[in-house]
Amino acid sequence: MTAAVKTVIYPVTDLREAKALYSGLLGGIQPVMDQAYYVQFNVDGTEIGLDPHGHSKGMTGPVSYWQVGDIKQTISDLLATGAKEQQAVTDFGGRLVASVRDADGNVIGLIQPA
Repeated sequence: MTAAVKTVIYPVTDLREAKALYSGLLGGIQPVMDQAYYVQFNVDGTEIGLDPHGHSKGMTGPVSYWQVGDIKQTISDLLATGAKEQQAVTDFGGRLVASVRDADGNVIGLIQPA
């Protein structure tokens, strides 16, 4: 069952520069996670992520991630209705993430909380 869009991840090439820019955009808040592989800000219940490896994963812009209860079943349902796999299910810090593309090439991100 889909709860809501809870996470938006931006692919970035310069993590240090992007972290400063988004911190400024978000009123100077500091990241709750600040690692070389990912930076995350929490803003009013929404996670804003910066992924320095996003472009190599096929991200061409920001991706919204829908929070789901069963990511494998959701992917199966989406593939059955014509979606194409973009990123296979991956464990990312205890949460499962994946993405598919719709018929128009739009990326649909999925995330299953731990």
